[in-house]
Amino acid sequence: MAADSGKLKEVRLRAPVDPAALGELRIGEVVYLDGVVYTAREGVYKKVVEEGCDLPLDLAALSNVNFHCSPAATVNDDGGYTMGAVSATASFRFSKWIERWFDISGAKMIIGKGGMSAADYRRCFVPRGAVYLTTVGYGTGALLGRGVKRVREVHWIRELGIAHALWVLEVEKFGPFIVESDVEGNSLFDRENAKIAKGLPDLYRDSKPAILGRYGETDDRSDEVI
Repeated sequence: MAADSGKLKEVRLRAPVDPAALGELRIGEVVYLDGVVYTAREGVYKKVVEEGCDLPLDLAALSNVNFHCSPAATVNDDGGYTMGAVSATASFRFSKWIERWFDISGAKMIIGKGGMSAADYRRCFVPRGAVYLTTVGYGTGALLGRGVKRVREVHWIRELGIAHALWVLEVEKFGPFIVESDVEGNSLFDRENAKIAKGLPDLYRDSKPAILGRYGETDDRSDEVI
């Protein structure tokens, strides 16, 4: 955040993103992207990391930006695709694959929703000079879709379906995204949650214990799931 104006600093980067540019990013900054990004989530991760399938293209040479998302695409008369919206999906679910995926794909920037754990950043991201960007709130799929200029290619759509296929996208001013974790492993959410956590005991002092029901619920208010 700029100290003089109180406004969030905005950064515009070209993908694939230069490692030096990644090193200059700071948590809380707003990022827009130009260039080439691709989508890959659990369908692709299982196929490549668990089943050992070769990537269908030289991904490392094409882009180092992996977006965790569910695209909304329509088929054109010429057989191509128009992508109207790209809604981010929660990244913490992919923790068990992300370390091997970095090594296989050469990814240096992960984009998704909600971030990953501080432990994942330290274990998987920092040694590889990688960063995490998070989307801004919910319901931004159509907004982000404005930044998708062209679908370059799509792979494994028949096997995996639209949401899980590997889409390669040309983008322009794609965003906004917020830097959640930088190359040093600092986490915006972790920092802000620590501030909030100090007041939780007083906030819940007179409340009744939670009734456990859904995944992630706990009566320990300092240990809520991402």
